[in-house]
Amino acid sequence: MPFKANADGRHRIPKQRFRATNWSGYDAALRGRGSLTIWFTEAAISAWKAEPRTTRGGQPRYSFLAITTALTLRTVFRLALCQTEGLIGSILALLGLDLAVPDHSTLSRRAETLEMPRPYPGSCPVHLLVDSTGLQLCGPGEWLVEKHRSRTRRSWRKLHVGVDADTGRIVASTLTASDVVDASQVGPLLDQVVDPIASIAADGAYDQDAVYCEVVARHPAATVIVPPRSSAVPSATAETAPTQRDQHLQAIAKHGRMGWQKASGYNWRALVEADISRFKRVIGSALRSRTDDRRATEMAVAVGVLNRMLELGRPEYVRIT
Repeated sequence: MPFKANADGRHRIPKQRFRATNWSGYDAALRGRGSLTIWFTEAAISAWKAEPRTTRGGQPRYSFLAITTALTLRTVFRLALCQTEGLIGSILALLGLDLAVPDHSTLSRRAETLEMPRPYPGSCPVHLLVDSTGLQLCGPGEWLVEKHRSRTRRSWRKLHVGVDADTGRIVASTLTASDVVDASQVGPLLDQVVDPIASIAADGAYDQDAVYCEVVARHPAATVIVPPRSSAVPSATAETAPTQRDQHLQAIAKHGRMGWQKASGYNWRALVEADISRFKRVIGSALRSRTDDRRATEMAVAVGVLNRMLELGRPEYVRIT
């Protein structure tokens, strides 16, 4: 039953059960995610102060490392900028380090232009999973709406992510306005992936010719796994030179949509939804920054935090029913 219209009959299908085969290691990784062990290496201490500027303008006081460290702690503990300044000061005092503490105004200003480094290229092709979700901006809460019985026009931003199906890491991300079409961000996401792409999977919202063109232009050998719409028709060259979309339509006509999903590997797309759920549970479902550039930095730091947590350990499941 692949369609939501059949949801009423899904209660007859028993829920699949899985068991973690590396529970001891995964349990240690979960504890490590909440560890408050913080230390400064000699290299970090020496790199805390910014390098002297050789061009015109004021001299920066804090390096990229100092600002990134502060914004990372802010994201992990969901703090305001003033509270982040206090936390950094407390950590430096406990460690007995004579380092300057970035003030909240500096953190806000530097976040406007901070550029996060891209990941290093790997050795294996990436099976990319693409999806998007909404992040709420600061605004009236639910209690205000309930109290005054009024409707509010909430503001949102849309987070587009590309996830490596093998590692679960978010390898590409963009932040756009809420009215931006999902398919239009495939190109910017692909530009951020430094590894070769073996396949890209997305839901029906990405069933557009532009998506296939963006993928083929960058990775000609990549497979595009996007379910065609129910009203889709083959192209004029489907019999002589079928496109990837034509091949999907032919497979659906022959094996059914469920058979196509299993054969094409489309079901792996559920992993990107799990990553989005992890993002909202760990980081939150709202953006705290006030400008678009600072929101983009906030999102990039949050993606880096999730990837660092994932490096501590992942569960390995085996199906038992």
